[in-house]
Amino acid sequence: MTISTTGTIERPATDLGFLLHKHPDKAQRFSTSHGTAHVLYPEADTERCTAALLLEVDPVALVRRGRGKGRGGAPDSALAQYVNDRPYAASSLLAVALSTVFSSALRGQCKARPELPERPLPLRIEVPALPARGGAALVERLFAPLGWAVTAEPVPLDERFPQWGDSRYVRLVLEGESRLADALRHLYVLLPVLDDAKHYWVAPDEVDKLLRSGEGWLEHHPEQRLISNRYLARRWSLTRSAMERLELARLAETDDAEAEEIDNAVEELAEEPAGEPAGREGQAEQSEQGEKGERGGVEPEGESAPQPVPLAVRRREAILGALREAGASRVLDLGCGQGQLLGELLRDARFTEIVGVDVSIRALNQAARRLRLDRMPERQSARLKLTQGSLAYTDSRLTGYDAAVLSEVIEHVDPPRLPALEYAVFGAARPRAVVVTTPNVEYNVRWESLPAGEVRHPDHRFEWTREEFRDWARGVAERHGYAVEFRPVGPDDPEVGPPTQLALFQQEAGDSSTTTSTTSTSTTTPPTTPKEAAA
Repeated sequence: MTISTTGTIERPATDLGFLLHKHPDKAQRFSTSHGTAHVLYPEADTERCTAALLLEVDPVALVRRGRGKGRGGAPDSALAQYVNDRPYAASSLLAVALSTVFSSALRGQCKARPELPERPLPLRIEVPALPARGGAALVERLFAPLGWAVTAEPVPLDERFPQWGDSRYVRLVLEGESRLADALRHLYVLLPVLDDAKHYWVAPDEVDKLLRSGEGWLEHHPEQRLISNRYLARRWSLTRSAMERLELARLAETDDAEAEEIDNAVEELAEEPAGEPAGREGQAEQSEQGEKGERGGVEPEGESAPQPVPLAVRRREAILGALREAGASRVLDLGCGQGQLLGELLRDARFTEIVGVDVSIRALNQAARRLRLDRMPERQSARLKLTQGSLAYTDSRLTGYDAAVLSEVIEHVDPPRLPALEYAVFGAARPRAVVVTTPNVEYNVRWESLPAGEVRHPDHRFEWTREEFRDWARGVAERHGYAVEFRPVGPDDPEVGPPTQLALFQQEAGDSSTTTSTTSTSTTTPPTTPKEAAA
């Protein structure tokens, strides 16, 4: 493999030597796990500089260390241990040598000239023999989106017998302007992807290597799934993990935030203190026992006092009732969290297709565990799909459904982002019905344990009064052609209203006038703590 660049007197091409940390006047050799890597400069002057990386593969070491066994083993080595293409073609062996010999350049570090790594260079990269499972077309699909002008010439099986056709190898030339570190990372990931055969066992830490080398480009690449699948030797569990983390990185970049800030919806289950609610309101509910124990209080001896129904249960009952009333069978749970509502939807056969959407990978993984998705009967699991996504952006996957639910979600959204959520749900996805629930801040005074002026959960960006919620909901309905009615969830206190307020939006054929319902959905004992309402 050769890397060439051009320069001027002010910016000499020999700066390439500083970036690679290899002196142009020296030929150097480095030991690798499968042979010896040589670095030399066929040409090096002010106007043009070329660095060459030559890997001399030791076939005995290849057999001893790899043997082509297991997922990730090179099939050529397995078929012919001592006679194969590994010494002559670019593969994962060359990618590993590249990361070993040019490790500082890959990280974008140059102590002698710290300004150089950030400077784009006119580069020309040549790989004389590259195995390409997928042909020249796949090479183009992988490198062109990264800004490279790609030349991929198929190598004939034998020039003397053109009727034999082309081999699976191509001569690759990449030309473009790029930071050297970016170019090396592209090669480190895509060379083994095109070869589609790694010489070593692919372990879970390969996901970290992929994401580290793919940072800044892989999350936007149109072939990211193919790249991840091949790089991880088609181990579906690792590929799924990589795809989830790439989506999280994309969302974080779009939001100008850290990935940890996006994926903070719930705490890990192992970290939850016993008896305490965890995570976001409506997403980390306690068990039935925990909800009852949270209220404290002493039951009278003798006959047991009737147990109050937790507000979380009443909320789900109200949502299910609204969905049945709307005649929905295909339902979106937007901001599904740990999947409590999903479980209730699965118990009702009328809901034939259920999609849980959340921005948090952690929440989706916990939902899968809570619902025992891996052990669920096939007919049941076919009704359910868990999808990562952000409600701040339109998503074509969410269109065409009968109903969507936003249960205790909107209060976790910064007010300036509410119009984006509104358009994504009501303007773009446009389900026939939408159910929205949110806390009623007026009811907070009924909890002595909640200090005045504080919200029920630290992640709440706001909590609305009944009037504020109705003003917002009526505006949404008018702008997007829905009718809306309001219902209390829990006991409707004559002074401060219910602890939770629900709005049912339904598309209307004519105008977008709104109606209001004041029928209470429950007459059971009110919740006694704000944590119960947050459950």
